[in-house]
Amino acid sequence: MDREKLSKVIEAAKLYYLLDYNQNEIAKVLGVSRPTVSRLLQQAKSDGIVQISIMDPTENVENLSHQLEEKFNLKKAIVASIPQYENHIIKNYLGEKAAQFLDEIVKDNDIIGVTWGTTLYHIAIELKQKFVKDVKVVQLKGGVSHAETNTYASEILYLFGKAYNTTPHNLPLPAIVDHVVVRQAMEADRHIRKILELGRQANIALFTIGPIKTDSLLFQLGYFTDSDLESLYGTAVGDICSRFFDNDGRICNESLNQRTLGVNLNDLRAKEHSILVAGGPNKIDGIYGALKGGYANVLVTDQFTAQFLLDKKE
Repeated sequence: MDREKLSKVIEAAKLYYLLDYNQNEIAKVLGVSRPTVSRLLQQAKSDGIVQISIMDPTENVENLSHQLEEKFNLKKAIVASIPQYENHIIKNYLGEKAAQFLDEIVKDNDIIGVTWGTTLYHIAIELKQKFVKDVKVVQLKGGVSHAETNTYASEILYLFGKAYNTTPHNLPLPAIVDHVVVRQAMEADRHIRKILELGRQANIALFTIGPIKTDSLLFQLGYFTDSDLESLYGTAVGDICSRFFDNDGRICNESLNQRTLGVNLNDLRAKEHSILVAGGPNKIDGIYGALKGGYANVLVTDQFTAQFLLDKKE
């Protein structure tokens, strides 16, 4: 190919593939006919000047899903393809994916246990109404506090109840109390005991990971003493239902755990669907610890977090 023709091939390719000119516009710029432009573009492809590759995000996330299922022995991993690794974007996408999964699995007579927080709220607002019978929705952990921070507990329960045509069971207690005897007294109440038992019976549990950060929701609710905080920093990687664990999924502070109201982490291992919905840089270690502890058999996350989890060494 002579130099003049080669320069026209390259110029046509740049205008078409980089600057989005159409073939008629290129013909005017180069002073040639439209069929000639078509031949120039074809030449650019056949000579390897233009190489087209298609990145299929669905193919990548499916591969990541399979790898997560294999590495962490999960029933199912759902990976959302997100455009940016930012918390508010992640929660939107994960909320949609988790709501879709629930729509697939919820059936008559199911008991759905839910926690609270912004991630669960994003799931709740994405739920579609499903005409199922005798479904129960129950709160898995207390959410009452002296702080003014919104846990979205009541909104989440309302939206889940509305989606599955049921009256939800609220757990009107704090997540953590000051003394073990206070927790024992609360659990001795027959109404409270009934709700906690319903949480244990739930065949579907839906929860997220709380990161170990002073600005995370649980840390803003005023539950912790200074000694509680000292025992968590540097050891805990996250919490599920206000129960803190380390990188291997072991409970960090047994004293704090004894003062916590709600579902036990061991109970999550027995669920038909124990669904962890979480993503983002602050939650990677927590997700990893939860999966190592075997607390979830279904994971809903994003492609960046998925890759970090797969790259993490045992």
